[in-house]
Amino acid sequence: MSNNNPTNTGRRRFLAGSAAMAGAATTGIGAGSLLASPPAKAVSTDARIVIAGAGAAGISIATRLSRQLDGARITVIDSRETHLYQPGLTLVATGNWTPSKVEDPNTRFMPDGVEWLHDDVVEFNPDNNRVETAGGESVPYDYLVITTGLQLNFDAIEGMDTSLIGREGVGCVYANPDHARRTWEAADLFLDEGRVALFTRPPGPIKCAGAPLKVTMLLEDALQDRGTRSKAELHYLPPGEGLFSQPDINTFLKDYFPSKRDITIDYNHPLVAIDPGRREATFGTPEGPRTLGYDFIHVVPPMSAPDMIRYGDLGWQEGSFEGWLEVDQYSMQHRRYPNVFGAGDVVGTPIGKTAASVKAQAPVVADNVVAAIQEQALPAAWNGYTSCPLITEKGQAMLVEFDFNLDMTPSFAFLDPMKAHWAPWFLKDQMLHAAYNAMLRGRV
Repeated sequence: MSNNNPTNTGRRRFLAGSAAMAGAATTGIGAGSLLASPPAKAVSTDARIVIAGAGAAGISIATRLSRQLDGARITVIDSRETHLYQPGLTLVATGNWTPSKVEDPNTRFMPDGVEWLHDDVVEFNPDNNRVETAGGESVPYDYLVITTGLQLNFDAIEGMDTSLIGREGVGCVYANPDHARRTWEAADLFLDEGRVALFTRPPGPIKCAGAPLKVTMLLEDALQDRGTRSKAELHYLPPGEGLFSQPDINTFLKDYFPSKRDITIDYNHPLVAIDPGRREATFGTPEGPRTLGYDFIHVVPPMSAPDMIRYGDLGWQEGSFEGWLEVDQYSMQHRRYPNVFGAGDVVGTPIGKTAASVKAQAPVVADNVVAAIQEQALPAAWNGYTSCPLITEKGQAMLVEFDFNLDMTPSFAFLDPMKAHWAPWFLKDQMLHAAYNAMLRGRV
């Protein structure tokens, strides 16, 4: 094969820079924050810092604070022993990865010198600077970082229960690797037989808003591979008039789904009920309830902050972010309790429930907590950077990066964010997990 082939040349250039790219890309590439210069040495303090949650945001921030502070008592509260690489669940649910690939012991990432309380926060008491745990402990703090993630409200869909996942044609990519594995089992049967598949998306913010789209496109591509595409009827059912928050991608998908992939878009179709025995799903449309039969359905439940925040003192009390953690979208500091900060899926911000956002938020929170301890102005700000490797088919994806203004912020000049390319797939499939692990260790 000729070495002058431009595709080969592009691949060589891409692969030659892959190590640097992995260091910059967790599930995206851009920095996403304006940061103060790191201190020359750790700041001496006896501050008590509690971090509620040991997911991507909690561990990343704990790691950074453990290096930036000397003498602080940092306590991470979370009962989870297993760390989940949630960006990989879509690949498990579509048969591209095995469940074991997205699981690691949390001990592998917990930084030295940090106390890990194997329990769960069940109540925040910000007026008295304490948190209460499921095990009955009352833990005081001087500074609190909330990184609990969000909760999946399957019970908001009548007839839906997680025990259905993998049975009666029901799938759901969210929550855990076992659900993703069972989703693939149900999808695998559908791919052989074809017929009708429904892909839902609930109202309100959800983690990885691109995941329902990716599942739809990956399974449509798999039908092509199986030779059963002509037997299948696919419907994508968003709750409103949009498919994606970034306007250019939204416009693209509205044309691409029906014209290029033969996927029907049923707008204004939030899922309200499911009858697995009859394999029927009911949607609350503006014209009234509409019931559709299915052979496979991908159920995405409504999502919210955990109830202790949703109905507690720390959530937004009104407005479009009502119930989510009330933080300033730039500094990530709570708007009413200045010694409280937040990051990750739990925060009420215009965009950003992705691991790429966590990568940008973690250094902002760490730097601002250190500044608050020193009674200094907060030096760091998140610009809303988020990213989605929007997989269109196995081996092809679009690297979509944007900020609070919904402006595209591409990291690579040779990648058109409006076109599918092999390189973003390579990032997603081969590089981003390692970069994610580096983020947990505070290396990127």
